[in-house]
Amino acid sequence: MNMANPLQFLQQVRSEAGKISWPARREVLVTTGMVFVMAALTATFFALVDWVFRTGVGLIIN
Repeated sequence: MNMANPLQFLQQVRSEAGKISWPARREVLVTTGMVFVMAALTATFFALVDWVFRTGVGLIIN
């Protein structure tokens, strides 16, 4: 396998990087907020499930 010319490689990298579609600042903030909200909801859900199981096992044992 032949190695490409390093300058040609860097030109290709620069060309490909120019094709990247970067999100707008507002879109980043909205999706970040959504991630935090979903993480909080998931944590709350699993905390409730844990509490239900803990209570149920406690009632069975006692």
